[in-house]
Amino acid sequence: MGSTSSLQDIIEENGNIVRVLRNSRIGMYVYPVVAPEFSNWRDEQRAWRDSAVLFDQTHHMDELIVEGPDAAAFLDHIGINSFSNFDLNRAKHFVPVTPAGHVIGDMITFREREDKFILVGRAPTANWVKFQQAISTFKVRLTHDPRSDSRPDGKAIYRTHYRFQIQGPDANKIFEKINGGPVPEVKFFHVDWINVGSKRVQALRHGMAGAPGLEIWGPYADKHYIQSTILQAAKDVGVDLRQVGARAYSTNTLESGWIPSPLPAIYTGDGMMKDYREWLGPDSYEAMGSLGGSYVSDNIEDYYVNPFELGYGFYIGWKSDFIGKDALAGMKQQKNRKKVTFEWNREDLLKVIASGFEDGTPYKWVDFPQPNYASTNADKVMHGDKMVGMSMFNGYSFNERCMLSLGVVDADVQEGDVLTLIWGEPDDTQKTSAEKHKQAEIRVRVAPTPYAREARENYAESWRNKKSA
Repeated sequence: MGSTSSLQDIIEENGNIVRVLRNSRIGMYVYPVVAPEFSNWRDEQRAWRDSAVLFDQTHHMDELIVEGPDAAAFLDHIGINSFSNFDLNRAKHFVPVTPAGHVIGDMITFREREDKFILVGRAPTANWVKFQQAISTFKVRLTHDPRSDSRPDGKAIYRTHYRFQIQGPDANKIFEKINGGPVPEVKFFHVDWINVGSKRVQALRHGMAGAPGLEIWGPYADKHYIQSTILQAAKDVGVDLRQVGARAYSTNTLESGWIPSPLPAIYTGDGMMKDYREWLGPDSYEAMGSLGGSYVSDNIEDYYVNPFELGYGFYIGWKSDFIGKDALAGMKQQKNRKKVTFEWNREDLLKVIASGFEDGTPYKWVDFPQPNYASTNADKVMHGDKMVGMSMFNGYSFNERCMLSLGVVDADVQEGDVLTLIWGEPDDTQKTSAEKHKQAEIRVRVAPTPYAREARENYAESWRNKKSA
């Protein structure tokens, strides 16, 4: 490793972190351990709309336990959300920002006790929370269980907890069977206890593609028993329950509207931010992650997003004193971009796919159902010669028979507008996930977020059906 011992060292040695991230050789972002497909990804997508699915969420997310007498105050200080109304057996969408107000990432936070929270999500937020604990005087202790190895190569994998989600219109039939009777009426993002056979488990009312569902978790040692009990219950009640593989799993968010992988906005800033980059190792997610897409800027901050742009503005806890509050107060008065769904033009997409069967340099390959080829994606969305948006996460929905992507656009872009997405990179990067290709122009129609009507109309109080303040 030489003298490179931190992310800050990498930035100082290379000058431009954009170039480092665009040429990262980390490879494709992998959803680990879970089989790619159990039946086929089309039927697995269809099942969360038509019958029921079982998501195995055990392996692809970090888990961070935060406990101690100051646990609530500590998280209240780091996240934009208020913890004043965060009762026991509740969950929140936890979003930390930098002192400059840009999003670092997000996790789901469960409150198990007055002094104990469990955070579940991607590494950037877990790393930031660990750093804040290291530099603060709050009385908290952390237990970090990183996501499973992307390429375990036969090594045994162990987690602290298993985590499953069952959802779909027929999910309640399965819940009643495994519970031995009707399950409690659980409000959205509230937690209660149910039975899974002989085990008592915690259940979060949730739903990722707009269909009703519960997320359950418990000790990893119980995983096989819980999984087999659920599958048998579905057979007993005649429900076509589909286990969802890694290929289909990541596409469910296209229908529900959550952008899962914004670039963590930690590569600039002095003071606390420079200390953080010196704390992050050269093998951290932030140092090794890849940045892909047609949007290339020398300024890394051009890839940052703020909470208002992602639709999270309405739950900022303005009465709390949290990191980034002053910056967000200023941003609130600005004309911020807004989150939308882009509906890709069928003819243009087929032209891109057809190029793979022709001589010469093809357009960038479009993988199905998930063409993302970097840790964070940024494709230009144009109106004539002007860039008016950025496409950040894409994939194919068999339910909608359409390629969709999620991203942000300028405030004056309207639903129904037809814009142009530039697909593919303008130069040859060193990414192992990007073959030699040429760029394509793909027409995209600006559509609502969430795209699935069920998600828009039936999600209870959440960012999916609220407008930002």
